[in-house]
Amino acid sequence: MMKWQKAVVLCIVLLLGIAIGYVARDAVLNESNKHAFIEHREGALNHINPLLECDIADNVLRNRELRPFQEKVETFLKSRMDPRWAASVSIYFRELNDGLWFSIGDTRKFVPASLRKVPLLISFLKKADREGPALLDREVVFSLSRDYNADQNIKPSQVMVPGRRYTIRELLFRMIVYSDNNAFRLLTGVVDTLDLDSIYATLRIQNPQSTQDDDFLSVQTYASFFRVLYNATYLSKEASDRALELLSQAEFRSGLVGGVPPGILVSHKFGEHSDAKEGTVQLHDCGIVYYPEHPYILCVMSKGPNLEFLDDVIREVSRITYSEVDAQHRKH
Repeated sequence: MMKWQKAVVLCIVLLLGIAIGYVARDAVLNESNKHAFIEHREGALNHINPLLECDIADNVLRNRELRPFQEKVETFLKSRMDPRWAASVSIYFRELNDGLWFSIGDTRKFVPASLRKVPLLISFLKKADREGPALLDREVVFSLSRDYNADQNIKPSQVMVPGRRYTIRELLFRMIVYSDNNAFRLLTGVVDTLDLDSIYATLRIQNPQSTQDDDFLSVQTYASFFRVLYNATYLSKEASDRALELLSQAEFRSGLVGGVPPGILVSHKFGEHSDAKEGTVQLHDCGIVYYPEHPYILCVMSKGPNLEFLDDVIREVSRITYSEVDAQHRKH
């Protein structure tokens, strides 16, 4: 065989090898795309479902079905991104048992406001896990120099009595259920700052005490608090369940809760912030919606000129999300 003929043969073999490699690679990728990520869990206990291990399975909401879902939410947002409605909206969605998620505007930053009450709750429950529940029976006198609820747009329905003694357990209840800023201030005065710092460090979340910028929190970052509670990976199972039980009793019922059918449990926390200089307000609502057998995290953070309009946006995002999750799982 001539040298040039050998060269041609070698080129053909090489090209065939490359082609076969690409076919094999595509087959592997196509096969992997048939599957969806799923997390193996111990089994639901009221509000939690402890994480055991991760694997791959077919019978879950698939990645290819998330894109049309996300596009529906984005289409709605475009209709509301108007100076009269909302200047900025970010969304994070995650199916808790399956691990599938998407986010919109996850690089935008917002003022956490009352959302800071969740890590404070976790820090006290962590200390009680370590030292015993008697910690929660410790009493604190309500003797603040000012009423920190005065500046709230959404005020607690129950107010605290000056001079009265409250247990830490009672203050945690008021802080979460009523979103009472006075209870929050009292608790920040007695919290072990090392415990609180540890939560932010463990989750690799910026500590509010370490920044001068009020706008520093993103939706995806904040959702981590609800993931560790649901997974029971930071607190004990009992404490994680207790935290989510308190969050399910929150008085604020118009945002995420307003977008789901009656009777669907939602463990969530809202936050609101006003900026008189900018003439803007921020409203956030983040939590777990307990869709039967397929609970999911939904976190919506928003900024605009009017609190009621932002509330409408959050409620509609919640409605669209619940309807889509319901439709997808009914198909399967």
